[in-house]
Amino acid sequence: MNSHDSVPTPTPRALDWCLHLLIVALLGLAAARSVVDAEPHAAWCVVAATVCGVIYGLGPALSGVRRSRRAAAVWLAALGLAWLVLMTLTPDAVWLAFPLYFLQLHLLPRRSAFVAVAATAVAAIVGFAVHRHLFTPGMAIGPALGAAVAVAVVLGYQALYRESDRRRRLIEELTATRADLAAVQHTAGVLAERDRLAREIHDTLAQGFSSIQLLLHAAERALPAKPADAADYVVQARQAAGDNLAEARRFVAALTPPSLDGTTLAGALERLCATTSSRHRIAAHFHLVGEPASLTTAQDVAVLRIAQSALANTVRHAGATRVDVTLRYSGTHVALEIVDDGRGFDAENLPAPDHETGGFGLAAMRSRVRSLGGVLTIESAPGEGTVLTTQIPTAQNAASPETEAVSDR
Repeated sequence: MNSHDSVPTPTPRALDWCLHLLIVALLGLAAARSVVDAEPHAAWCVVAATVCGVIYGLGPALSGVRRSRRAAAVWLAALGLAWLVLMTLTPDAVWLAFPLYFLQLHLLPRRSAFVAVAATAVAAIVGFAVHRHLFTPGMAIGPALGAAVAVAVVLGYQALYRESDRRRRLIEELTATRADLAAVQHTAGVLAERDRLAREIHDTLAQGFSSIQLLLHAAERALPAKPADAADYVVQARQAAGDNLAEARRFVAALTPPSLDGTTLAGALERLCATTSSRHRIAAHFHLVGEPASLTTAQDVAVLRIAQSALANTVRHAGATRVDVTLRYSGTHVALEIVDDGRGFDAENLPAPDHETGGFGLAAMRSRVRSLGGVLTIESAPGEGTVLTTQIPTAQNAASPETEAVSDR
C-alpha cells in the first residue's frame, strides 16, 4: 500500500491468527525460559512479557488501529517500548523482532515503516550483543535477514492485493457496463417492437376497422330506401370483420399476413385491389411488370402493408374513382406504384399527424421502407391526383435509404 493511503491493506483472517499465535508463543517462550533458567530478573521478565501481550491484545480489539495510521503508530510505539523493556531483561525477546517487522510494515506508511523496521533490527542486534557481552557479524545476520524477508513479503503481498483489487474493480465496471448495455439493448428492442406493432396495427386492424366503418355508413345511408343495397354493405362489412379477425390472430402469433398465405405478393395485391373495388365506389386495377423475383418475408409484408395503407388513404381522402396499383420488378429492386385520379393535395404543406385526425399512414410507410433500405416518394398537387412510389432493393447488400423529399400525409 502506498504511503499516502489512510488505512492499512486488508489481510486474510488466517494470516492475522497466525501472527497472533506467533507473538503469543514467542512471549510465552521468553517468559518460560527465564523462569526455567532461573534468571535473576525472571519475575520482571514474566511481567514484561505479560504487559507486551496485553498491549498487543488491545490492538485487534481497538477499531481505530485498523482504520487510522496515527492510531496504529501510537499502538506500535507502546508495543515497541514494552518489547524494548523485555529485550533488556532476556535475549530471547530478540525473536519478537520478526513479527514486529510485519506489524510495522503493515500498519505504518511505507517510509515510516522502513525506518521503524530498521530501528527494530538495530535494537534487536544491540540488545542481543549486550546480553552476550560481545558482537559478531553473525549476530547481525539474523535480524537483518529477517527484516529483509519481512519487507519483501509485505511489499509483495501489498502489490498482489492492489492488483487483485484493480482487477476486482475492473470486473465490477465490466459487469456494470454489461448490465447497462443489456438495459440499452432491451430498451432499443422494446422501442423497435413498439414501432413494429404500431405499424402493424395501423396497416391491418386500423385500416380494417376504417373499411368496416365506411361500409356500415353506406348501409345506413341506403336504409330504408334500398334495403338490398344495405344488406349487401352489411355482408361486406361482416367479411371485412372476418378478415380483420384473421389479421389480429396472425398478428398476435407474429405470422405472415393471411392475404399472403398460399399465394405470391402479386396475387395478394391483385386480391387486395379486387376487394377494394367490391367494397368501395372505386375501380382498383392491378398491374404486374417484369419477372417476379424471390423476396424475403419482410419485403413481401412491407410492400403489401404499404399498398393496404395507400389504398385506405385513397378511399378515405382522395375522392378518386380509379386507382392503379403497379408492382414492378427490375432485377435489383422491386417497386410499388399507386396512382389515383383523386383530388390530390399539397404535398409541401401537410399537417403533422395526431391521434384525433390521424395522418400516421405515411410515417408508418416510410418507417417500413427505411428499415429495408428503400425509398418512398409522393407526387401530388390539388386537383391532379396522387402518385406514390416505393422502391426497395432486393439485393442483400442494399445501400442505406435516401432522404425522402415529401412530408407525412
